[in-house]
Amino acid sequence: MKIKYNLLHKDKNCGARLGTIETNYGVVDTPMFMPVGTRGSIKGVSPEEVKKCGSGFVLANTYHLWLRPGEDIVAYCGGLHKFMHYDGPILTDSGGFQVFSLAKDKEKDITEDGVHFKSHIDGTKLLLTPEKSIEIQNKLDSDIAMSFDECPPYPVTYEYMKKSVERTLRWAKRGKNVHSNPNQSLFGIVQGGEFQDLREWSCKETVKLDFDGYSIGGTSVGEDKKTMYKMIDDGVRYLPEDKPRYLMGVGDPIDILEGVERGIDMFDCVLPTRIARHGQAFTRTGKINLNNAQYKKDLRPIDEECDCYACQNYSRAYIRHLISVQEMLGGRLISIHNIRFLIRLTEEIRNAIKEDRFLNYKASFIKKYTINKK
Repeated sequence: MKIKYNLLHKDKNCGARLGTIETNYGVVDTPMFMPVGTRGSIKGVSPEEVKKCGSGFVLANTYHLWLRPGEDIVAYCGGLHKFMHYDGPILTDSGGFQVFSLAKDKEKDITEDGVHFKSHIDGTKLLLTPEKSIEIQNKLDSDIAMSFDECPPYPVTYEYMKKSVERTLRWAKRGKNVHSNPNQSLFGIVQGGEFQDLREWSCKETVKLDFDGYSIGGTSVGEDKKTMYKMIDDGVRYLPEDKPRYLMGVGDPIDILEGVERGIDMFDCVLPTRIARHGQAFTRTGKINLNNAQYKKDLRPIDEECDCYACQNYSRAYIRHLISVQEMLGGRLISIHNIRFLIRLTEEIRNAIKEDRFLNYKASFIKKYTINKK
């Protein structure tokens, strides 16, 4: 079946929404954070460990799975769920963000057909089109597929962004026309950069295509926070209330809170595992770097308020030792913690929305999280 979004409650003081998404793998509560398994695996963390962190959806990357092992291999193995051994819902992105970063000459390599680029693996010349992206995702058999859109850099001129939005809309129609997996939902992506009128136009025209959900694209691509939050504001106000809203590539705790306040339901980011591999961990009082010598004799867990496996069993001193001698267990333990930290944040957010106290929760969290920055 396709997903079904249920809006359960809106905080009476802001745009924060409490809801559920019904999937083939059970019901997922929103707002939620999705760990990212780029190549069909959350780096260093098993599916069972991700589940114990409280995950619902996880994300996999269309571009990387297309190149290796190939969508036909994944389909032969029974689809992503069996291939990954993950019994929860999966969202696949379109691959657009990756291929746009590989397209060297934007004016030449981005055409009406799609994006021309060279493989980051062996330099093979490739073309990814809206139809090909959807075809790949159909075979991957994810629960949610994403439309193929143009992801412009920041900043660009108004004229460039207008042409980009027009192209993204044409691509969205082409992708929707070939989408053929009856058990897979398809999300549209709205663009428009920092230009309010283009955001409005992109939202209204994309909504007319009647997708199963909508993502606000083109954020967290180099703009400052004030601009990013304005982009979200300019997009959310034109999206329907009965469909899920997804902010792609956002995983900073404060950004999640800001997104939720504006009505966002879904978030994903590689941040928790990426920073973990460098010894950095989220805590209630901000990020810490366990490479630092001050943690050499620190017997406390990463975060004394955390209920994750790492915090219940290991000290900062031990994890710092693992990191300093390059034992892979160190990065694994921090990854587990960081994923659980963001998922637990969304759990607390949901409770706060239910009780109409989200703004107070947000203020309290940020005050504590930034205490060491003052």
